[in-house]
Amino acid sequence: MSFIAFLIVGGLAGWLASTFMNKSQGLLMNLIVGIIGAYVGGFLGNLVGISATGLVGSIIMATVGAVVLLWVIGKLKKA
Repeated sequence: MSFIAFLIVGGLAGWLASTFMNKSQGLLMNLIVGIIGAYVGGFLGNLVGISATGLVGSIIMATVGAVVLLWVIGKLKKA
């Protein structure tokens, strides 16, 4: 995947995750959350034996990882 495609997938995944979790964030935070979420999603996918193929699979996996990341951050802020 090219660098530009990686940024687009990360930004889209971060935006989708923030929409699902009702978190209002800016473009830069969506991008950061999406990129970290892509790594989290890939890690979790490997744990359960799921691999993402193609653009749509990458977006789904990164979004799932970003949602998990936002959930964990929310729990840590409350503690």
